[in-house]
Amino acid sequence: MRRFFCWGFLFGVLGCAGVLGADLGGEVKGALRRAAGFYAEKVATHGGYVYYYSPDLSGRWGEGKATADQVWVQVPGTPAVGAALLTAFETTGDAFYLKAAEGAAEALLYGQLASGGWTNAVDFDPKGSQVSLYRNGKGDKKGKNFSTLDDGITPGVLRFLMRLEKVSPNGVSGLKEGIDVGLKALLEAQFPNGGFPQGWTGPVEKRAVVKAKYPDYDWRTENRIKNYWEHYTLNDGVCGQVAWLLEEAVRLRGDVRCKEALVKLGEFLLLAQMPEPQPGWAQQYDPEMRPIWARKFEPPAMAGRESEDAMLTLIRIAKLTREARFVAPIAAGRAWLERSMLPNGKLSRYYELQSNKPLYMTDDYELTYDDSKLPKHYGWQNEPRLKEIDAAMAGLRPGGEVLKAKPTEAEVRAILAALDAEGKWVSAYDGEMMVGQPKFKVGEAYVSSAVFVANVEVLCGYLSGR
Repeated sequence: MRRFFCWGFLFGVLGCAGVLGADLGGEVKGALRRAAGFYAEKVATHGGYVYYYSPDLSGRWGEGKATADQVWVQVPGTPAVGAALLTAFETTGDAFYLKAAEGAAEALLYGQLASGGWTNAVDFDPKGSQVSLYRNGKGDKKGKNFSTLDDGITPGVLRFLMRLEKVSPNGVSGLKEGIDVGLKALLEAQFPNGGFPQGWTGPVEKRAVVKAKYPDYDWRTENRIKNYWEHYTLNDGVCGQVAWLLEEAVRLRGDVRCKEALVKLGEFLLLAQMPEPQPGWAQQYDPEMRPIWARKFEPPAMAGRESEDAMLTLIRIAKLTREARFVAPIAAGRAWLERSMLPNGKLSRYYELQSNKPLYMTDDYELTYDDSKLPKHYGWQNEPRLKEIDAAMAGLRPGGEVLKAKPTEAEVRAILAALDAEGKWVSAYDGEMMVGQPKFKVGEAYVSSAVFVANVEVLCGYLSGR
């Protein structure tokens, strides 16, 4: 996704010229304040945010069109924007950013479910289409109560709230209680083997702890479980998101329970690694630890992207615990990914069990080995993350930590030039796949929360020297 956009050649030239010869740090602070002011004062509703806006703010989109009373929780929605505002406060000390971050936290706490976590949206209209069973009693008593880990929703909220608690423990009413409830609910959703479901409505059941194995039945047609989300999942980076949250709970709160849960999660990933000839990980497992169907386009299979996330998560856990057992599976898993690379240098989302053939779906959802007619709403092939895995492994060695490079002046000047007089970065749709799949026309202008977040992080990184 494009991280910034210069709207118009003339404005870009004038904007860049305005920076030349000036104090760049001062320009950055001014631009940061204008951009955050626009977002917090004009874009926010009930303190929260959605994914995209029309430039005049008359249109709002999350997963589809959003009303003025709806804010979105999945990245790049409210927690992501709130976290960027919090970074701006930590970087500059300007209380404006803290107040705006607190507004985002209040919106999220309003939408905390009775089950302790969050779903993908918060609806402040009691009769709205996204209203759920909120812990505060202001939602729909018959509304959905499914706390989800999918797409980092609940982990992203709790990480943001814990960061805010560290700098402003009394700034938001009910903040500590909301975090306590959320972490308790998360820990009660962890299975005895250390795995997590995609989400929960309450504590999970007890199950036997067993090692992953290949199905001994026709996986194409048998063992389709309707409520697949109640079982062990790695889909869309669940394990990495949860590990990051648990690590932050240890770092920010000294939470011993969360460190124990992190170790258990690592033990689950050791159990979930499939045997040869495919020592990777599947996307979804049943109670007997066999790969199973999820949605109709998510078959039982070895999963390239989830395998990468599993390995990066194990490295994260090994770094915290200093236990070598958590990196023991990496060599075999990485070798399997290496030999599974497609001719175009990418990894397939799915590989057929045991044969290791790249596995796809036709546009009418029939299994196939042919990648010529794929459903366009899903990522079937992905750029490999092997270099990231190698760098993470190298970072475990003494002196092997890779420091993040400070943003260059050229990057900063481009971002400043792209900021318009109102304080917004405007993008133009060029046909790429986007979160929420908005139905924009090619060339259509829009304001993106993802671009706001990315640009704020770069500007803060420049100011702080990160």
